[in-house]
Amino acid sequence: MKQFFATVLIAGCAHAACANGLESLESFVKTVSSGRADFSQVVTAPAREGQTPRSKTSSGTFEFSRPNRFKFIYQKPFEQSIVADGQTLWLYDADLNQVTARKQSAVLGSTPAALIAAAPDLRALQADFNLTAAPEKDGLEWVVATPKTKDGQLQTVRVGFRAGDKPAAKPAELAALEILDSFGQRSVLTFSKVEVNPSLAKDTFQFNPPKGADVIRQ
Repeated sequence: MKQFFATVLIAGCAHAACANGLESLESFVKTVSSGRADFSQVVTAPAREGQTPRSKTSSGTFEFSRPNRFKFIYQKPFEQSIVADGQTLWLYDADLNQVTARKQSAVLGSTPAALIAAAPDLRALQADFNLTAAPEKDGLEWVVATPKTKDGQLQTVRVGFRAGDKPAAKPAELAALEILDSFGQRSVLTFSKVEVNPSLAKDTFQFNPPKGADVIRQ
C-alpha cells in the first residue's frame, strides 16, 4: 500500500517526570527554523480477523523551513514526493505520473507536518492540538498531540525528541513520529542524519509538475 502520511493509550505519569517532553517541543519550535534528515517509515494496518498485522516500509529524505515549508521525498520502494511551498501542498506519484495540488492552508492545520514543520510557535500548535507530555521511552522525550477537531482522520501523534544541552546551547532534536489514524493504522517515522538549522537553497521547496504529468487541483 502506498502511503504519504498515515492520518496508544499513554500511561500517566507525574508532572516532573514528564515535563521534559513539552520543554523539548517548545525548544524545537522556538530554535529550529530549518532542518534536514533521512527518514524510515513503517506503516502497519490493523490486523484482520485471523490474520497478523501487515506492515510496509519506506524511506527517503525530509527537509523543512519554518513556517509552512517542507518536503518529503520517498525514494523506496516507490518514488513519491510531498512538497509544501507555503501556498500549495503538492503530492507527486512518479509511478502514476500524477500530481495532486491542494491549498495548503486548508489541509495542514491538525496534521503531523504542522507539528514538526509548519507552526511558528507553541501557541500556534496549541490552537489545533491538545499537547500532553508522556514518559521517556527508548531514550527519548515524548509529547502526545491530540487534534482538537474530531472530524479528521488523525487520532494521535507522539513526537519523540533527543534532549538538547542544558542550558539550551543545543536545541532538542527531532527523532521520531508515531501516528495513529482513525482507521487504526499506525505509522512510525524515525529520523537519522539530522541537520539542525542548515542553510537551504531558495528553490528547495519549489515544485514544478513533471512534463506530461496529470495535474489534479483540489
